[in-house]
Amino acid sequence: MTAAAPLPSSSTAPHEPPAEAVAPLIRGVAVLEALTEAGGTLSASALERRTGLARSTVDRITATLARMGYVRPAGRDAVLTPRVMELGNAYLAALRLPALLDPYADALADELDESVSLAVADRDGIRFIHQATRRRAMSVSFRIGDLLPAERTAPGPLFAADWTETEWSAWRARRAADPTDAGFPAVPPRGPGGGDGFEARADRARRDGWALDDQLIEPGLVAVSVPVRDPATGRAACVASVVSHTSRHTAADLRATLLPHLRRAVTAMETELREAPPPQPGPPPSGLAGWTTASKHELGRDFVESLARGLTVLTAFGEGRSALTLTDVAKATGLARATARRALITYEHLGLVTAAGRTFALTPRVLSLGYPPLSRTTLARLATPRLRALTDRLHEPTALAVLVPGTDPPEIQYIAVATASRVLTVDITVGTRLPAARTALGRALLAPDEPRGYALADEELESGLRSIAVPVRDRTGRPVAALNVATHAARRTLEECVTELLPELRATATHIQTDLHTASRFTRVPPS
Repeated sequence: MTAAAPLPSSSTAPHEPPAEAVAPLIRGVAVLEALTEAGGTLSASALERRTGLARSTVDRITATLARMGYVRPAGRDAVLTPRVMELGNAYLAALRLPALLDPYADALADELDESVSLAVADRDGIRFIHQATRRRAMSVSFRIGDLLPAERTAPGPLFAADWTETEWSAWRARRAADPTDAGFPAVPPRGPGGGDGFEARADRARRDGWALDDQLIEPGLVAVSVPVRDPATGRAACVASVVSHTSRHTAADLRATLLPHLRRAVTAMETELREAPPPQPGPPPSGLAGWTTASKHELGRDFVESLARGLTVLTAFGEGRSALTLTDVAKATGLARATARRALITYEHLGLVTAAGRTFALTPRVLSLGYPPLSRTTLARLATPRLRALTDRLHEPTALAVLVPGTDPPEIQYIAVATASRVLTVDITVGTRLPAARTALGRALLAPDEPRGYALADEELESGLRSIAVPVRDRTGRPVAALNVATHAARRTLEECVTELLPELRATATHIQTDLHTASRFTRVPPS
């Protein structure tokens, strides 16, 4: 393969982008990071203040991101959508650790009834790549993609045990420049002396092979961590942690009672890394360059083509494509080599890509582009905007429901609804349970493979009420919910329900499935 031209040094100061960097791409990344830090929603004026960009620039960037499906307009706000998770998914797939190790972390969480996390090093911090969280009134709220300062965590000293003097100097400079940890929005502000003694903790972690967090992040939170070592290098590929709170375990208790379980799980993880067959590369994205050109022709100056093309470069990476040459990136995206090279230069400047010889790889910072606020989404939250849009188009109420486990006879429960502005309409609220056999939603779930692919209910639940429903399937093809449109018998015949409502219903179900498949690739998406 043709060697990639060298990129500028990653030591380039953040405020001095290389001459070949793509300015609109830098601005677009700033908007995505601002939305992420704000929890996924910001008004245009708030984006203007947070990024320092002109309002017209913010409007063009959000319009471009909306065209790509990464944000949606909601009144005056821009809202991150599940599709933006494809950027983080590209990193996680290329990393491969979640696919191999998540089942072991989940099994340990079930065994101990405690939260278990996997984290990787991100400069002088740690970033989560998996969370198996116990659902309690008092539980850990960290999300996949959250960045924490290394000195306030249990994984931190295990990574720092391998730091060079240059890395320690960068850590000291960061602490001096950010004394309250304002650059880490996932943790409370640092108090006086927070993180002192970190170098000694790193030395102890090097000797012991494990580390503790005794309420360093905030009072009450404790954790014990063990590194999962790369069989090829012997360095920590990631760190596994068991996390609890002091009403359940003290830090000393974690060491005495849970550390042996964690060590056994880590041994199994390392065996998996050693014995797993090489990944088989999946198909790279296709037609992206042509799509961006068509969008530019359609939308004109409101579409920032250089931003859209730059973001497509991130999706060139994935399973079996963790390290790519410039030629690989250009071929996968359909972009000219010069365009792909400028995007890679920009990403290395921003810390989203690292170069090693002729190849490039994504860094954990890619998870800062929308992943954390969406990694804890639910199917109901994911589907609600789609339901609202469907109701607005049809002027009929829509709903999403799931089967209630263990009910006999089977029941459905509504998890999301969108009401229509009509005098005569269906008034069913979230949480309502109904007999599955008497509803179109229930029938779509009980017989999801019925040849015609939909279910009808004609005045069976109530006189005058007609409903048509289709199943919504997860990544394995299993029906996990059903989507329906309800109407009054006086408004539409059964035939009109099929000819007028069903195509719209199926299109919306497809959109919901696409969002679900993206969001659930590396995270669990519960119904509600």
